[in-house]
Amino acid sequence: MLKQEDLKVFAKELREFIINIIATKQGHLGASLGVVELTIALHYVFNTPEDLLLWDVGHQAYGHKILTGRKDIFHTNRQLGGISGFPKRSESKYDTFGVGHSSTSISAALGMAIASQLKGEDKHHIAVIGDASIASGMAFEGLNHAGVTNANLLVILNDNAIGIDPSVGALKQYLTNVKKGTQKRNNIIEALNFDYSGPIDGHDLNTLISELERLKTVKGPKLLHIITTKGKGLKQAETDQVKYHAPGKFDAKTGNLAIKPNTIQPPKYQDVFGHTIVELAKHNKKIVGITPAMPTGSSLKYMMDEIPDRAFDVGIAEQHAVTLAAGMATQGLIPFCNIYSTFLQRAYDQIIHDVALQNLPVVFCLDRSGLVGEDGATHHGVFDISYLRCIPNLVIFAPRNETELRNIMYTAQTGLKQPIAIRYPRGRGITLNWKQPFSNIEIGKGEQLKQGKQLAILSIGAIAKNVTEAIKEFDVSHYDMRFAKPLDNNLLHTIFKTYFTIVTVEDNAISGGFGSAILEFAATHNYKKTIKPLGIPDAFVEHGSIEELQNLVGLDTESLKKTFKALL
Repeated sequence: MLKQEDLKVFAKELREFIINIIATKQGHLGASLGVVELTIALHYVFNTPEDLLLWDVGHQAYGHKILTGRKDIFHTNRQLGGISGFPKRSESKYDTFGVGHSSTSISAALGMAIASQLKGEDKHHIAVIGDASIASGMAFEGLNHAGVTNANLLVILNDNAIGIDPSVGALKQYLTNVKKGTQKRNNIIEALNFDYSGPIDGHDLNTLISELERLKTVKGPKLLHIITTKGKGLKQAETDQVKYHAPGKFDAKTGNLAIKPNTIQPPKYQDVFGHTIVELAKHNKKIVGITPAMPTGSSLKYMMDEIPDRAFDVGIAEQHAVTLAAGMATQGLIPFCNIYSTFLQRAYDQIIHDVALQNLPVVFCLDRSGLVGEDGATHHGVFDISYLRCIPNLVIFAPRNETELRNIMYTAQTGLKQPIAIRYPRGRGITLNWKQPFSNIEIGKGEQLKQGKQLAILSIGAIAKNVTEAIKEFDVSHYDMRFAKPLDNNLLHTIFKTYFTIVTVEDNAISGGFGSAILEFAATHNYKKTIKPLGIPDAFVEHGSIEELQNLVGLDTESLKKTFKALL
């Protein structure tokens, strides 16, 4: 075991190791650099994995992974077949809980602490949570319950004033005032019956170690408030914390980002959303934009810059975001609620109870639908068609290109009398001249993209691109159904009367998805045809590039071509 005086040098080496790997292999940088000293101190003071350590959210756990037996394979981080970018129970006994979404650590660590009490075990339970994550409702629920237990729980608040974007809200302001000494520092936490200590410098190893040693002797729930700098140790990452959260490739020595070739590319879908909502909001004063803590990732930042009084970052609070939108809709506003597909899962009751049941015209913009790539199983947006399709009153639309995204946004704000979910993928589209004049889209209307004789392929959303490429040499029909709900029944009757074999293609789970809707249609209308649904199988898909993962599940162009050929 290293002597305490050697740990400072060790911290420098760990930082350099992380920087050197991420510079070429890519991944989340700033969060892990910010907690190097904390990571070392925790593993130095506590007896992990017997003492249970949780990281919330897992962006900050790279140092933890490297210190717990994964240094030699850390270069495989986030790659197909490699280690996950997040703590993962099946990967290591040191990863006590899977944490891809935020604000779960306090509840999970409290559950573990209560289990230890029931089993008569004497061990420590530590949850490291960021200041952006602790503002979420779920974190408060955990604190609220923990405060009336005598559980051996230590919550470490890693306060750096930024999640992925700068932290927002009244709690952030409170923590800022505590740090400046203008606020009585213990009122909120101690009111919840936690033993509060801090704030202390989260980069001072000696102070961290002595405080953690002291807290080991304190009974019951306790909270240590530490101040850190996201991106610590790399100048650019400290200065531009948003960009260096996950910067892509960069020069490990200088910190400069890799220069990308200056070619004209189609836009990212998120930017089409971001520019289009600004364009629409300038003409329609009723439009408001909402995002839970992802203004940069969703590109709502464009509206926040240009029309700040009508664009809202509500922090990591998906449930609140949805019901806030519902409240606005009751008063005649037109809320565009932009949430990543995987994060909307966290607000399922609110979609049903607060929006759809009351038939309020909220526009859900589901970014990152389908396979998202290296973030892996916690982040793939492959369940939204399935979990939304059973909800009455809700329209579900998936644009196959950028123009369709613009047009459905335009349609939604021209007097749609019910809620709509618009799902679109991560990354770039396919259209260079995407900024076309707006036109209305008829709700529930699909369209034929190619006429052929041998079989009918029904796709939904941007996966149409792969289908189009796969069928170039085949005499088949291709339909973009556009709506998973309501289905275009007239078009479907025509298709089922014309073709013996129908293939459905979606980048959503086959279970309960668009293909299931087509099977239900066939059963309802007594069509005895061969129907083959293609999509995400009934298993969690791991991490890798989008191309690799599409190949894995048979949705890339070559795999589709083989499948169609076999059916012909």
